[in-house]
Amino acid sequence: MDTKILALLNGARTDGWVMEPQAKEMLRAYGLPTTRFFWAKSAEDLLPGAKEVGYPLVAKVVSPDVLHKSDVGGVVVGVRDDREIEAVYQRMSGLKGFQGLLLDQMVRGIEMIVGSKEDPQFGTVVVVGIGGTSVEVYKDVSIRMAPASMDDAIDAIESIKGRELLEGYRGREPANTEKLAQLIVAFSQMAFDMREEVESIDLNPVLCDRENAMIADARFMLKH
Repeated sequence: MDTKILALLNGARTDGWVMEPQAKEMLRAYGLPTTRFFWAKSAEDLLPGAKEVGYPLVAKVVSPDVLHKSDVGGVVVGVRDDREIEAVYQRMSGLKGFQGLLLDQMVRGIEMIVGSKEDPQFGTVVVVGIGGTSVEVYKDVSIRMAPASMDDAIDAIESIKGRELLEGYRGREPANTEKLAQLIVAFSQMAFDMREEVESIDLNPVLCDRENAMIADARFMLKH
């Protein structure tokens, strides 16, 4: 594992999990595609960061005390201008442990989840399914051992009940399942490499359209 990734993991050890800005840095180090983002650590960073990412954007709280951002109103989608982002910053700065805002590129697509966990019997396994906020409701996932091959990844995608969404359900454009499969393969190798340090990883959502599969949010839970 490269020294930058080890440093990011070690820096997160006291919190027990890796916040989204560092998580996306680790994903990029493995060549995984993430949305364009900027971590505005102060009010002075805010407008230059928003300009770099581009409106409309998604604003998310960065705090070691906020594991589930949407539960505390820590995510605002479709921020349109400087005035709006300043109001969001002012409101979210009152959240516990506030360390700034993650300004994130807005991307549309079919929401998937790609994750990993350490199974006591099989070791590192990769989970693929329909994502977003409904993932706990539908529990539509398939599981493969890591590291996964391209054939494993394609088979995992084809095994989920919601695959029709990816194939162009009700006239929608089909998603690029080859790009999604490539992402799963690269992610499975990363999860396998980190198995001694990391208990589980959630990439949710991974947004898939006809061109790309792109990681919009990520969380790494560390081993105690």
